[in-house]
Amino acid sequence: MGRYDSPAALAALVQPHQVHRDIYTDQEVFQQEMKHLFANAWVFVGHESQTPNKGDYFSTHIGTQPVIQVRHSTGDIHVLLNRCPHKGTKIVIDRQGNTGKFFRCPYHAWSFKTDGCLLAIPLKKGYQDTGLEDTDSGKGMRSVGDVKNYRGFIFARLAEEGISFEEFFGESLSSLDNMVDRSPAGRLEVVGPPLRYMHHCNWKMLVENQTDTCHPMVAHESSAGTAVKLYEELDLPEGAPKPAAMEIIAPFMSPYEFFEGMGIRTWPNGHGHTGVNHSIHSDYSAIPGYFEALCESYGEEKAKAILDENRHNTVYFPNIMIKGPIQQLRVFIPIAADRTVVESYIYRLVDAPDELTARTAMYNRMINAPTSIVGHDDLEMYERAQEGLMVNGLEWVNIQRLIEDDEDFETEAVENGTTERQMRNQFHAWVKFMTMGQTAEAAE
Repeated sequence: MGRYDSPAALAALVQPHQVHRDIYTDQEVFQQEMKHLFANAWVFVGHESQTPNKGDYFSTHIGTQPVIQVRHSTGDIHVLLNRCPHKGTKIVIDRQGNTGKFFRCPYHAWSFKTDGCLLAIPLKKGYQDTGLEDTDSGKGMRSVGDVKNYRGFIFARLAEEGISFEEFFGESLSSLDNMVDRSPAGRLEVVGPPLRYMHHCNWKMLVENQTDTCHPMVAHESSAGTAVKLYEELDLPEGAPKPAAMEIIAPFMSPYEFFEGMGIRTWPNGHGHTGVNHSIHSDYSAIPGYFEALCESYGEEKAKAILDENRHNTVYFPNIMIKGPIQQLRVFIPIAADRTVVESYIYRLVDAPDELTARTAMYNRMINAPTSIVGHDDLEMYERAQEGLMVNGLEWVNIQRLIEDDEDFETEAVENGTTERQMRNQFHAWVKFMTMGQTAEAAE
């Protein structure tokens, strides 16, 4: 047995004010995460606009498990494990495409309906009276445990049984609601492929960073700070319109007091967001015609309420972050204990002015692209941390900023914007879903 085969050993890695470095560096811990955490939690798969037509598919991963999101002949979206039940061959290797009415294995030509059911086998008489139909292989491609299409966003739970979608997300879905409601039609569409690049660090470092508000004015001083300095040296006349690029990058240099006042809200099961009261997205210039379009769809009062909600980063545990005000989603795909692929998607607000999509695309290029201005500051810190955690002597990582006695992570809370409560909330959920169901297994 390995060091971390028991739920007790895994739970011991998390203390109220600190977590053990093995959570970030140990490959055995990583493998346990893939086996338990990413099976028990509800994990983002894709968006329905990526598979708009019958037979359209999109391949991705839940943890390290390859899956296919596919539009079935009924119009429903299914999520299947990307594996032939015969010899294990991956059914699709393209990122996305259209398979027609069925999938066909490239090895032995077994074919399957787009809901995974077995359709045909060459030389089927060779299986007559063998009992194939009673085996797992004879039932076709396996579906994940459960799937939920929430306002166009596809989530899945690998485990056959477990926490429901509604219980897992609860009130945190309000951030997704706000993002979708910003469309006058109440619909989003993915715009192009994501920006994608490898990070040489543990996936949880990226997740934690999304609600870490004590680093922007420090880590981004060389990028955003330099941009602000150069812009101020232009000595433009008072009242001159600020370029969209400056509206995007300048708030990264806001002082600690700005981020303290933002506030952080945490929800059960590891979800939370910065920007309760305001955020770095609060002061973007208005786009002509947009508010009017929202008023026509929702009425003026609701339109104002939608736009007044300017949440910064919402983390959906375990591994995505959304920015409602600029319609962006980032997914942190774990590859190994020290390898993470980051994909940054942008969405179009259906029936909204195209200028909003252009601003979102600009933000994504400036902040999240492999050639970005700001994102590499964070990447440098992640890689330094991954390397530094291998130093012997200090084995624990501190997460106790603004900690309180007997914190309750099963209730919603709103606190100072620089608290590390959301990190503690995530690790509380980490233990919960890492050990879920293991106690019974260990007793058998």
